[in-house]
Amino acid sequence: MAYVRTVITGSGATAVQIVWKSVRGSRDIEHVGSAHSPAEVEMLKASAVQRIAAGQDPLPLDQPVDDGPRIQVVGMRMGLLLDAIAQVYRWLGLDKASGGDLVFEHLVTARIIEPSSKQDAARVLAEAGVGSMSYRTVKRRLPTFAEPAFRRRLSGAVSARSDLGPAALVLYDVTTLWFETDTGDGFREPGFSKERRLEPQITVGLLTDATGAPLMIEAFEGNRAETKTMIPLIRGFVEAHGIADVVVVADAGMMSEQNLKDIEDAGWSFIVGGKIPEIPYAISQWRKHHPDAEPPDQLVVSQKLVHGVKADTRHRMVYFQYRAARARRTLHGVDQQLAKAANAVAGKAPVKRNRFITLSGARPSINRELETKVRTLAGWKSYVTNLDKPAEFVIGAYHQLWHVEHAFRMSKSDLKARPVYHHKKESIDAHLAVVFAALAVSHHIEQATGWTIKRFVRTFRQYRDVTLSVAGQTITASQPIPADEADTLTKIKNSDAH
Repeated sequence: MAYVRTVITGSGATAVQIVWKSVRGSRDIEHVGSAHSPAEVEMLKASAVQRIAAGQDPLPLDQPVDDGPRIQVVGMRMGLLLDAIAQVYRWLGLDKASGGDLVFEHLVTARIIEPSSKQDAARVLAEAGVGSMSYRTVKRRLPTFAEPAFRRRLSGAVSARSDLGPAALVLYDVTTLWFETDTGDGFREPGFSKERRLEPQITVGLLTDATGAPLMIEAFEGNRAETKTMIPLIRGFVEAHGIADVVVVADAGMMSEQNLKDIEDAGWSFIVGGKIPEIPYAISQWRKHHPDAEPPDQLVVSQKLVHGVKADTRHRMVYFQYRAARARRTLHGVDQQLAKAANAVAGKAPVKRNRFITLSGARPSINRELETKVRTLAGWKSYVTNLDKPAEFVIGAYHQLWHVEHAFRMSKSDLKARPVYHHKKESIDAHLAVVFAALAVSHHIEQATGWTIKRFVRTFRQYRDVTLSVAGQTITASQPIPADEADTLTKIKNSDAH
């Protein structure tokens, strides 16, 4: 490189010296010369530049820049997530069941990615890279989604992918969805709320298979008793799909005595968790033969029950299972309640609601007879069935109820079935049809991958397919993903292949 050095000569005059310096070292290689006037300085600078840039073309710094072909991003898409959802949607046959309705598929996809209102679904889809749809189109299609025939086709498609067998083992439970309104309208009515709310609500019944895959969903009036929702829904399911036999598994709250009779009259079977109001004969006999022993963990005793009149006799089997952990929890609660009851009886604390306090007589007392019964039954749970099956099958089938409870939790949290931004029954039924399809897709993804649907969406929504336009050509670039996440997607493909 060249630089200018100012030199003071011996006579006191100032001279300018142009120096050519090596770029690879720090010492001066060659002096170009000295100059005293500005003209000489410019001449020596030009000479230095020629030596430095010998054989090189000059940089065209004084020429206008030619932009040339630009690279433009013309599209972005959550390809991995959208393709996985679409693959499961089609494997379940929901595309055919909905008649290839893209609006319905888009609503289901949007609810899985980011549950929101129907009006906001266009934004969710646009961010995911799916062509947006107008809200007017959505509103125009909702009456179709609410039609019973449309919802039956969805149920049939999902049921065809469930391993129901000749005797379908189905799980049933209900939940409630409340609305932000103060007045009922005959459908949205105040009733017994699982969320302890006073607003008008609807009661939603959900039928699943033994793995928790949804089979049918139905909405009922908010003030209808839970026990009166099960039979209509199951009968509709059986008639729609021509199932010969059904084994209904439900919690004790679902099974009134009338429900059990209706199930038997329909030729179906049931497994229900029963209540133990009094010490049954089977448990009292075991205690009689083992007066000083604690029941071994998971001990099962049984007894037959005969109900009804001679002309209409009902034969059932009851299994009683003892769990040590359940007994510890129950006895711990009993001890706490008895301690509070003792303080209340002694006047050390105010008398509050406590089942072990008897208020009859001159002063309150502790109900020791009730204490004996509760301690005797601690750890025991009953299972009632009209099936001729061993205890292991009956108890194991009942313990699958957590699947339908999980499905309801998923629908309320991950898929946000509530809040419902509709007030007409037709629109509410259409909303539940979308939730049902989204629940079916989400359940299959969870079963195939072992991930929660929340984790699956959060993981794969960050990967985008980017579409670039270069010199009139379109190129698609995808983000690479780690091996473990690629294996997760492979599990979905492999499960669909079977």
